[in-house]
Amino acid sequence: MSTLDNVTVLGAGVLGGQIAWHSAFKGKTVVVYDISQEALDRCRVAHEQYAAIYLAAVGASDHDIAGTRARLTYTTSLASAVSGKDLVIEAVPEIPEVKTQVYRDMANLLEPHTLIATNSSTLLPRDFAEATGRPDKYCALHFANLIWALNLAEVMAHPGTADSTLVAITEYAIEIGMLPIPVGKEQNGYVQNTWFVPLLNAAQSLVTNGVATPEDIDRSFLITNPGASRGPMGMLDVVGMKTAHDVLRHWGGVLGDRQMLANADYLERNFLDRGLLGLQTGQGYYSYPDPAYSDPGFLAVPDISDAVEIATRAQLT
Repeated sequence: MSTLDNVTVLGAGVLGGQIAWHSAFKGKTVVVYDISQEALDRCRVAHEQYAAIYLAAVGASDHDIAGTRARLTYTTSLASAVSGKDLVIEAVPEIPEVKTQVYRDMANLLEPHTLIATNSSTLLPRDFAEATGRPDKYCALHFANLIWALNLAEVMAHPGTADSTLVAITEYAIEIGMLPIPVGKEQNGYVQNTWFVPLLNAAQSLVTNGVATPEDIDRSFLITNPGASRGPMGMLDVVGMKTAHDVLRHWGGVLGDRQMLANADYLERNFLDRGLLGLQTGQGYYSYPDPAYSDPGFLAVPDISDAVEIATRAQLT
């Protein structure tokens, strides 16, 4: 059993908010930190939505939800957020400079025993280990979105990570109901995002380049993957447009990949600039809480009278 009971989550975005809520639901005392009060306010709203989800789908009781709320606090003060904590989980934007600065700002505020885990989805812990000031107490713990249902947590070390840190972080993952996925070698994208990011990038490329509509892309996925709950465009909404944009922008620049950069531009222009962040704000490629892909008729064979309209969309432009 770990001794990681007092936890701070740095970053109140989509996944940071989920990690914080779920950890508190599982009995941990959690502080949510963000530089932006607006982000914390959005996180509080999301937590009320999670309360309803946990009551309906996770088997939580009203007592469980009350206890979860009581174990959560929110702050814009980094010093108070990390003071006396056993574990800090970093879930700030997927921008290397931002992560590095957060670690440097935090380094002298931590207790000697505090462990740090990054929830980075594509970046390596080795890139930030020295900035933490405690490389031996630092590793990756990467969660999947919709944490209450997709309960995996990837554990990845860097060359200086202590074995005891890996054990404690793995124990923590198990304590909050996760299936730990050990990553045996350093890998950008870990296990999940090594295949997931290319899938989303390929799907977004089809939209950016005008090849197919988001709905038809998802239909092609859902028909060929029976039992899947959503297609890649719906998955983008769950990931969140900000995270998807940041990943595509960073790796498009690193790799010199013009298509990735074009996809990042598309997301910025069509979603971020309009305040549409996906599931988090109720609007992305789909409208929530009732996205079109959840309608039983989404995969129905169309009426023959629709053939002309469908065929028109197949004409080359």
